[in-house]
Amino acid sequence: MSRPTAWRALSSVAGRLKNEHGRMSHARILFIPTNATLPARFLLVDREGRVVGRGELDPHQAETPPSMRTIAVAPGADVMTRWLELPPGNMAQARAAARWALRDQAAGEVEGLDVALGAAPADGGPRLTAAVSATLLQAWLRWMETFDIGPEAVVPDNLCLPAPQEAETLTAARVGADVALRGSTFAATVQPDLAEPVAAGRALVWLEGAALDAALAAGALAAPVDLLQVHDRRERGQAAKGWRLAAGLAAALLISPLILMAAEGLRDRAAADRAEAGARAGAVKLYPELATAADAASEALRRLDAGAPPGGTARALAAVFAAVERVPGAELDDATLGGEGLRVTLAHPAFNDLDAVRSDLAEAGLAVVDETSAEEEGRMVSTLTIGGAR
Repeated sequence: MSRPTAWRALSSVAGRLKNEHGRMSHARILFIPTNATLPARFLLVDREGRVVGRGELDPHQAETPPSMRTIAVAPGADVMTRWLELPPGNMAQARAAARWALRDQAAGEVEGLDVALGAAPADGGPRLTAAVSATLLQAWLRWMETFDIGPEAVVPDNLCLPAPQEAETLTAARVGADVALRGSTFAATVQPDLAEPVAAGRALVWLEGAALDAALAAGALAAPVDLLQVHDRRERGQAAKGWRLAAGLAAALLISPLILMAAEGLRDRAAADRAEAGARAGAVKLYPELATAADAASEALRRLDAGAPPGGTARALAAVFAAVERVPGAELDDATLGGEGLRVTLAHPAFNDLDAVRSDLAEAGLAVVDETSAEEEGRMVSTLTIGGAR
């Protein structure tokens, strides 16, 4: 079973806190396991950054862990980490340039990646870039939600290691079944038998035991990049502007039945009820007339799949997100369902930005009709109707 598949089949039960120290902790460093059914190790850190406790979250226990600040450490093997030469500009422009630079290394499949950037170097040198599957990141977040945990940040395990001072040296550590490697402008997590070949002659300085835990905790608390960077920006924009995005609701509706089945399989009726209620609420939000329907979630999914654009409304919205993301400085302000397809409003720097959006959507089999375009506060705001290509 692949990692994303395993994560989508996650259990919807909470975990048990196994703290071996009674002292007050300031933060929890939670290590996301490679499979949702495995226990998750964590470290407790005090306000001075010292590790004061260790434990694990067990997905088969029903106790909810205490609420506290949490930084999640993701399996570095699932994150593409690079230092890229990026042009100066705002965050959206830098992210678009990074996405373009990663196309060859990601086999051209960059549309499904969330790309996060580290701070721009003062000397204009290469900029830390981390890319992760948006679907996998969302699965990690949903897994943490089952423990009532909302992480402050998500950072790859290899970037939690200290960067060595010498250019021909790599910091190395065992993390689960893999080995994390960190250089001054290099980070990777690989299988143990690949550590030496990937090091390519560079000396490995190993961290173990308490020294490793201390280094991982310090690195997580001072994370050089946060994989939630794009996710959080998108969520804040949706909340602030009152979006009614079918894609997000469709994802919730599709995942909720999986959570429901896992919960029922473990006889967790309360979790099953919550999942069912969440799916129903999403369906009614999208289609208010389904408020009295016996199975609102299934009917909402049927309607989305039968939407005017080819492949359904949810797939069309995914294509819109990808097209807008590739236009530097462009943002999707609103998206609603209409009788002939989707009606979207986007803000963008220049009028000719729409040419790139139209081109990308045409490749996806979608037709674009311009409704209005006007300048507002130095930016263009355009409303488009998107349907199936004729």
